[in-house]
Amino acid sequence: MPVRTLVLVSFLTLAAAAGAAQSAPQPKVFGYARFATQARIEKNFLAVPSAARAGEDLRILTAEPHMAATPEDYKTAEFVAQKFREAGLDTRIVPYRVLLNWPQLVRVEAYDDAGHALMTGPNREHVPGDPFQDNPRIVMPFNGSSASGDITGEVVYANYGRIEDFNRLAALHIDLRGKIVLCRYGVNFRGVKVYLAEQRGAAGVLLYSDPQDDGYAKGDAWPLGPWRPDTGVQRGSVQFLFKYPGDPETPGVASTLNLPDSARLKDSTGPQGNQPDIPAIPLSYHDAAPILAALKGPDAPQEWQGALPFRYRLGPGGVRVHMLSRQDYQRRLIWDVIGAVRGAQEPQQQVIVGNHRDAWVFGAVDPSSGTAAMLEAVRGVGALLRTGWHPRRTLVFCSWDGEEEGLIGSTEWVEQRMQSPSGGLDQAVAYFNVDVGVSGADFSASAVPSLKEFVRAVTQDVPSPVGGSLYEQWLQTQVRTQSSAPPGGADVAIGGLGSGSDFTPFLQHAGVPSTDVSSTGPYGVYHSAFDDFAWYRQNADARFLYLQQMARVLGLEALRMADADVLPYNYVDYAREIAAALEAARRKAGQPRMSGLNFAPAQAAAAQRVYQRQCAPSGNLSQLNQALRQAESDFLSSAGLPGRPWYRHLIFAPGQYTGYAAVMLPGVNEAIDAGNTRLAEQQLVVLTQALDRAAQTLSSVQ
Repeated sequence: MPVRTLVLVSFLTLAAAAGAAQSAPQPKVFGYARFATQARIEKNFLAVPSAARAGEDLRILTAEPHMAATPEDYKTAEFVAQKFREAGLDTRIVPYRVLLNWPQLVRVEAYDDAGHALMTGPNREHVPGDPFQDNPRIVMPFNGSSASGDITGEVVYANYGRIEDFNRLAALHIDLRGKIVLCRYGVNFRGVKVYLAEQRGAAGVLLYSDPQDDGYAKGDAWPLGPWRPDTGVQRGSVQFLFKYPGDPETPGVASTLNLPDSARLKDSTGPQGNQPDIPAIPLSYHDAAPILAALKGPDAPQEWQGALPFRYRLGPGGVRVHMLSRQDYQRRLIWDVIGAVRGAQEPQQQVIVGNHRDAWVFGAVDPSSGTAAMLEAVRGVGALLRTGWHPRRTLVFCSWDGEEEGLIGSTEWVEQRMQSPSGGLDQAVAYFNVDVGVSGADFSASAVPSLKEFVRAVTQDVPSPVGGSLYEQWLQTQVRTQSSAPPGGADVAIGGLGSGSDFTPFLQHAGVPSTDVSSTGPYGVYHSAFDDFAWYRQNADARFLYLQQMARVLGLEALRMADADVLPYNYVDYAREIAAALEAARRKAGQPRMSGLNFAPAQAAAAQRVYQRQCAPSGNLSQLNQALRQAESDFLSSAGLPGRPWYRHLIFAPGQYTGYAAVMLPGVNEAIDAGNTRLAEQQLVVLTQALDRAAQTLSSVQ
């Protein structure tokens, strides 16, 4: 059957019934026939979120370290559940039993060629005057999913630990077998660094934060400014997130309390698992500097040079390191908090809003700023409920646990929903995520292409703390920085969704259209003990006005999607982005060994001219909405991506060698990158079939 175009999209206006008189011009809002009633609802909502209350919630949430599965973590679950119930949400705490490691002993010792000690660490994180740093419950620096190990070896410096960095070391004939690889944080996900080192035979990995990337080279370090001080350490998971997220023992299966052992992987570090076999330990640049300074061997390439005051060398030679990592692996309880408001007209359809709650330490920015904002959005919904309002569709607010260890709470909940006899998430019309809610004043967003127009429209109706609308400030910021603004600054640029936060299972496993929003600024204390309430007030949002703004964004996203007559997806934009990605892939494949690839069928599926159309409300709105929602699910492959079947979305996935950053058309592009013509041909066929499915779905309601 010939491939047909992606169609049907904008619904910028739904015309009123023929001949109906209107007493005043009505605002035209994407998805609504008449917006006046909804405008009053949204105005009432926007008046509720309070900066002061959001700040007080943030203070409470960050009072103690609350790593996943700890008693302090459960206290935050109870706090969020109480706030949900006060707002009138039907609320429950949902537990899962998942595999987590806690550190028993972590030690790094470095010696020069003469056996003299160069350093012993990791040293305690400490700066003058931080009021939270001496809390005895601060967990020692460690990496989630790290293996245990007691190893000694020579050190090789591998820059950011990208695949091109490891390839460059190989070209220089530097053998990594049995070595300890030292990588700096940045550019790609830390788990990818460990994966690539393990693939090349390394015995262990040290990860450090270079001051060039988030320390004094950027500006004043904490406590004088926002950047990482010399003892600051970035904790974090080294799970192979690009293979699958969630409980390492249960890919595709929810880790419920009654799950039998027979349903779990016997080895989560084996070929089917997502955890490394080698230990990884994070360091501050205070602890990494003596190792780097003592390294011998060739000079590092100039672009590998960081900001420490000496010449970086590659090794091996000059220094040996002893790594000791004793990790206590157990199945531990984590707790999601789920609160719902049943829809009055289409309760089976759900609009889901989520933010994770667990933190490596205090987590003022990551994730408690997002939680505080979500709680104020929930309070606004509660105020509407007290007026007698109910949403058209069901609203679900979710506080995820175990995100830092590998998106665990959200993944297990999604997998449980997809296993449910009553159906999966086909009726979930959107998932709105916030994670690092506020670290500064500059708003940013990522979304599936069908929801980018929707996000822009929402921000036009949210006031900015500095005047005008959030949208206007967002556009000015992009034009000023010219970092991501489109040519001419005509509209704000919105990124794609890769991974690294809780939208991953919704979009890339279940096919739910998703967005992610954040308000950013200089943020050098990520995943350290210094991401605390004192840092937040000094550097991010002294009066909590951006928490208030974020609450308004989240709430307005939820309300507008929940009450829309026609689901406000824009498949015109989606088709254009797919067509552009296909053309980029075709150009990349234009090398002799890949010259036989036939892109024509896939390009015909996406590049035939799409069009916008207007329609009047009719008795077929339910059928229309069902088709609009189904089109996103049509982009899923039941077989998943090559080598990583958990990831089922054919348009977006995290890069296999980036981990966080989005790759468009991942099956096709990664086959091209690997030089695998046969696989690229197969993936082009699979992609074309998906585009054809979506076209037919949308054409069915023309």
